[in-house]
Amino acid sequence: MTKVPLQSAAAELGYTSAALNRHTNWWGAFVIGLAGTILVTGIAPVMVTTLGASSIPLTIFITITGWLLCLLLAELASMMPDRAGGSPAYAYPAFKERWPTLAKHINGVTAWAYWLGWFPVAPLNMILASLYLANLFGLDTTASFTPIHTPIAYSTLVISIVGILIFFIASYLGIRFGAMTATILGLLSMIPLTFIAVAWLFNPSAVNYGEISGFPRLDGSSFFSDYKGANGVTYGWLTTYIAYAFLLTWNVIAMEAAACYIGECRDPDKDAKIAMNLEGGYGVFIYSMIPIAFLVVLGAKALSDPAQADPNTIFVTFAGKVFGAKGHWLDIVIGLMLIIALALSALNAIMGSGRALYQMSLDGEFPLIFRKTNSHGVPHIAMGFNTIASLIVVMLGGAVEIYTFSNVGYTVSFVPVLIGYYLLRNDKPNLRRPFRLPEFMKYVALAIAALYFIIWLYGGLVYSQLGNAVIYYWAGWLVLFLYLPFYLWRKAEDRRVVAATT
Repeated sequence: MTKVPLQSAAAELGYTSAALNRHTNWWGAFVIGLAGTILVTGIAPVMVTTLGASSIPLTIFITITGWLLCLLLAELASMMPDRAGGSPAYAYPAFKERWPTLAKHINGVTAWAYWLGWFPVAPLNMILASLYLANLFGLDTTASFTPIHTPIAYSTLVISIVGILIFFIASYLGIRFGAMTATILGLLSMIPLTFIAVAWLFNPSAVNYGEISGFPRLDGSSFFSDYKGANGVTYGWLTTYIAYAFLLTWNVIAMEAAACYIGECRDPDKDAKIAMNLEGGYGVFIYSMIPIAFLVVLGAKALSDPAQADPNTIFVTFAGKVFGAKGHWLDIVIGLMLIIALALSALNAIMGSGRALYQMSLDGEFPLIFRKTNSHGVPHIAMGFNTIASLIVVMLGGAVEIYTFSNVGYTVSFVPVLIGYYLLRNDKPNLRRPFRLPEFMKYVALAIAALYFIIWLYGGLVYSQLGNAVIYYWAGWLVLFLYLPFYLWRKAEDRRVVAATT
């Protein structure tokens, strides 16, 4: 049984409790939250094959902000253990006392932006998994189908659809089943991935530390060199790093996903602190070690060669050099590990962001139907909505496209939450906090909020141009504005309920 008086924060801050079943603990929150950390499999190859060693300081810096974000969310989650949906759920109580009308819209927009950030992980990871499966089993990857803009293969389409539907079923069966599934997937993927991250340390003959000396670009130019984008335009070094930080934040701060399940932990006083600290620490480790490993083992010359540094096969190439092995068996082992890792993230994308929509509905900003739960105590309508949206996004066809589309929502969703942390520290200093950070962390929260806002607004616009993904960037904005019709739908429902009652 939980040891927390669940109504204490709800009564003082005046919000609606989620009341989901408490069938998991810190381990369940941690392993499902690994879905965020596992995104290293997609972003590390992209960063080292575009920016070379200069990507390492940028990756480590942004990842550390993600760890700090996890610490801040641990305090908020332990304060409000009866909120569902993770980070966006904590913004509303923080703004409610000062600006009650504004707070409801902050709540709705924050949760909707978070949803836009997370649900596309399922189609993205299924697309990547289909490429690994195609490599293992010789499937046809000819991009002959163009449903929206980017051509995709029929095999990619079929595998992605089947995978998304399977993970909806796992999500539908409840948090206990979801945590068990995540544990299996997490252990099968993170153990070998962690081994790969450190194995090169024990094979000095395969390592050249000179590759990262001074953190140069792939062409040997300095860390402060200009960069020529895919659109043919040259960008200054600071603009370049801000633009790629937009791509990075979508990935490296996703370790915060563990917060989505604190509201379903049996002892959130303890579980929030353990799950979020562990998630953040492991995230910094894995996001630092993997790109460094690629650089010191493969080197800039190999990473500049598309034949050797294809993001879809780079892990196999890397493992072959570290272990001095090659052959189809290595392709199978590494391919299966990556497929399982991608599956874990897809599972969380359906489960976690569905809880954000569920909490939105409870708070009055999303249609009433999304507050329904099934016999397993999970918001099945919200997760079904995620599944349908994911099946549509598969049609975008590629990683860069989905990164750009999705991060129009994701990074900015944390800005109100971080500002809310500062407000709660000022306005409610004596509110029960089972896990309490030092007082100066409220200023750290504001600094991270400002950083994320710059990355989101300026970096996003530049990256969409630099990566030739402008159409997907504005498609993300279009989806972000769809919050308004859903909100108006809910207000019409509320008026009908009042009229019927009267």
